[in-house]
Amino acid sequence: MRIYLVRHPRPEVPAGHCYGRSDLAANEADVERVHAALANQGLPGAMPVYASPLARSAVLAQRLSPAPAFDARLAEMDFGAWEMRSWDDIPRNEIDAWSADLLHYRPGGGESVMDVAARVAGFDADIRREGHAQAIIICHAGTMRLMHSLHLGGTLVDAALRAAQAPHRIDYGEVMMLET
Repeated sequence: MRIYLVRHPRPEVPAGHCYGRSDLAANEADVERVHAALANQGLPGAMPVYASPLARSAVLAQRLSPAPAFDARLAEMDFGAWEMRSWDDIPRNEIDAWSADLLHYRPGGGESVMDVAARVAGFDADIRREGHAQAIIICHAGTMRLMHSLHLGGTLVDAALRAAQAPHRIDYGEVMMLET
């Protein structure tokens, strides 16, 4: 199976703010840019389109397909009370606590990396069982890192730790292809 992971277009959010599960609109000009770039690559063609239900992903999915499949397991991590706060306003000791326990700490009382890894792994298992030759998934950088890490193999803990330690270098609209 070939999976095309696409990071959502740039969200409408102030620079330097923590956002994960917050349902933010996508910048319209960036939606157009990403849509055009995907069309130039021939994506999605006839393949199914899956997406996070968060608006910044959903708007692109709806441009790509008349009937995208939205799945909450593709949503970004929930940062709880950290959501929509400036990173500078989050107490340093809380950020340090997360760094000390990347897998199990719940930033802002939200989800842990293991929580997110479990739901993304569930989606990954389901999409593999569906038997498509190809699919396109519009989602988030954290989800993409986890999907990529899951495809490298090992235990769920191994995959979650690899994803959590991976540098955040996935640009808005970037495409990552996975072959299984």
